[in-house]
Amino acid sequence: MGALRSTGTLTSLQACDLAVSHVYDLVALILGAKGETRQRAEQGGGRAARRSAIFQTIESRSGNPDLTAAAVAALLGVSPRYVHLLLEETGQSFTHHLLEKRLDNAAALLRDPRRYGRRISEIAAEAGFTDLSHFSRAFRRRFGMTPSDARETAMRAP
Repeated sequence: MGALRSTGTLTSLQACDLAVSHVYDLVALILGAKGETRQRAEQGGGRAARRSAIFQTIESRSGNPDLTAAAVAALLGVSPRYVHLLLEETGQSFTHHLLEKRLDNAAALLRDPRRYGRRISEIAAEAGFTDLSHFSRAFRRRFGMTPSDARETAMRAP
């Protein structure tokens, strides 16, 4: 709770209520809740905690081109189907979340002045892409410009 409070994410009453609800669910699971109480806790805080762990794993390992839902599931001790199920509840697939993270990372790398001398293919690879054409198409769809244009724009900025 202290971490949540320090990040400033609990700015609305609704966010506070949701956080408290999830904490209650997680405490119930830790204490070994049974039956209907356990089911409710797993549907609330338990699922939210697992989904958060999935997002954290995607965040920290998105540069690995071999990252898959199965690899994340193995790291977290759940089934690949459960990973997909939890992310379906967000309205986006595992692949979509991973692609978005990789594109965000690539965009940040392209804007980094320390990397202006690196080839775009190297930056794409560092972000986790193995196919430069796929990277370029996805980047253009997401940001409305090519990776080269994004880099040029960043280089011209004060």
